[in-house]
Amino acid sequence: MKAEKDYYDILGVSRNATTEEIKKAFRKMAFECHPDRNKSADANERFKEVNEAYEVLCDAEKRRSYDMYGRVIDSNWAGGFEDFGFGSIFDAFFGGGMSSATERRSPHKGADIQGKINLTFEEAVFGVEKEVEISRVEVCSVCNGIGCKPGTNPDKCGECNGKGRIRRTQQSIFGRFVQEVTCPHCNGEGTVITDPCPHCRGKGKEKAKRKLNVTIPGGVDESYHLRLRGEGQAGSYGGGPGDVYITFSVGEHKYFKRDGFDIFYELPVNFAQAALGDEIEVPTVDGKTTLKIPAGTQNRKIFTLKHKGVPHPDGKGRGDQLVGVTVMTPEKLSKEQRELMEKLAQILPKEDIPGQKD
Repeated sequence: MKAEKDYYDILGVSRNATTEEIKKAFRKMAFECHPDRNKSADANERFKEVNEAYEVLCDAEKRRSYDMYGRVIDSNWAGGFEDFGFGSIFDAFFGGGMSSATERRSPHKGADIQGKINLTFEEAVFGVEKEVEISRVEVCSVCNGIGCKPGTNPDKCGECNGKGRIRRTQQSIFGRFVQEVTCPHCNGEGTVITDPCPHCRGKGKEKAKRKLNVTIPGGVDESYHLRLRGEGQAGSYGGGPGDVYITFSVGEHKYFKRDGFDIFYELPVNFAQAALGDEIEVPTVDGKTTLKIPAGTQNRKIFTLKHKGVPHPDGKGRGDQLVGVTVMTPEKLSKEQRELMEKLAQILPKEDIPGQKD
């Protein structure tokens, strides 16, 4: 292919033209340049260039290569009218119609389904067995997917003689072409049902509601997806069923907060506990445990309880529980408490205030 050829100029379109704009320009140029209509000496050469330009610009990979390098980097493509397929011409002039009935009748996997399960905080942490109800399409339980009334079979289509394809003649500027299309009578099946199954009305499938038991591992959260293989919509032409993907909604806890695989707990203490130290019983998801608060503990100090957090769903390890200390200031004091506080204030050293002496 020559690098100096400007395919956009040949078709009269801009470099950012859409595929539909390119098809429209090609139809116009091909009609004008076709040797059967245009008797100019260069009509045949121009027609080849128009076809060559269309084949490159309507193919995403070839167009990308052409835009980058000025040519198509593809050893299997030589360019020119000889390599231009009539499938591309039909696509441009007749809007396609060349889909294969064989592809239609090949096995297709069923569609996937989404389900959602609500969990409590503890259920998400430790895992649980749950039940989820789904609606799905299944193979008809009466005709086993055939679509016929039990005891009968589909008949061979008389229009296509069981092939699922028929031939049609198309008249265009290129002459008369014979095009093979999907049989409209049997929709490409090759057979027709004259005595349909009364349960599925000949569709071979039925809608059903099913309850599935789900084993949820410990450690899931709302970003986790659980896959149930083969529990989705029924497939077609022998294809397997799709899958079910479960998402989760996790409820809040009254005093625990989760951060990934760690659990945060806020522990309120008074001035005396923070100053003198204390041993305090704190809750965890495993039950209560004793936490030692050393003397001189400051507000917002974080203590770590190792392996008291959320387990990983894959069973590899577990997070921690983080205990954040909050030193509480009493809003009201008794007379005795106030007297003690005043005496303490007299003997405690004053703290330096940053910037006060500047």
